[in-house]
Amino acid sequence: MDSLNQEACTASNIADNHPDELSHYPVIHHQPIHWGEMDAFNHLNNVVYYRYAESARIGYLQVLGMFDGSMVTVLAQSSCQYLRPVTYPDTLLLGVRCQRLGRTSIVMEYSYYSTAQQAVVATAEAVVVRLDSSAKDKLPWTTEERERLLALEAKAGHTPEF
Repeated sequence: MDSLNQEACTASNIADNHPDELSHYPVIHHQPIHWGEMDAFNHLNNVVYYRYAESARIGYLQVLGMFDGSMVTVLAQSSCQYLRPVTYPDTLLLGVRCQRLGRTSIVMEYSYYSTAQQAVVATAEAVVVRLDSSAKDKLPWTTEERERLLALEAKAGHTPEF
């Protein structure tokens, strides 16, 4: 692994010594909750979960060496299921993995684990589509990119659907 990917692995926290609920997620993103992210009910605002998923997704792509500025991706769909309210102070551990690898797309799966509650508090999914450099046409994942992704997922004992 080159130094760029090594740094990304460190920053994105390759899954190691994390809760059992996240054991099949190859990348874990650590996300402290900030006071200003609370809503009027003193819960983490629902929109913030999507920002956290974005950060986790970028970390995942960095680990794979796919977020170096040469690749264009677009978020085609996203959803989040809120299971428990989250309040300040807390730190969320976001497990991120590839649920399904398509020809030009990837379905990302997220699990939000609250360190304060010691439980999964939300789950989410996002569809990301790869585009050519003009951002006009879909571009297939290369064989090398697919191999790197599958190797990363295998480290956590997970195999994406095709």
